[in-house]
Amino acid sequence: SGLQYRVLREGTGEMPAASDTVEVHYKGTLIDGTQFDSSFDRGQTIEFPLNGVIAGWTEGVQLMKEGARYEFVIPSDLAYGERGAGGVIPGGATLIFEVDLISIK
Repeated sequence: SGLQYRVLREGTGEMPAASDTVEVHYKGTLIDGTQFDSSFDRGQTIEFPLNGVIAGWTEGVQLMKEGARYEFVIPSDLAYGERGAGGVIPGGATLIFEVDLISIK
């Protein structure tokens, strides 16, 4: 698919399915290191249905076990493509996310 990942910390819990809702902490940066979002900085985790986010997240988070921390390098075709997002992610951008899978709901 083009998704790349690195295991920063192994988890010991369950692995989510695409249909699950997950609770995560994450940081998102552009390939040049510019941070565009961070739940760590907000001090609050976020929950979302795994099949309701960018394809790189849906694919990548299913590889994780609860308690794990992964780094994902997500090419634009698995992210926001040529349209970009929110004025902060340019079209065609490769995104890097550090993700902690806290729990599966």
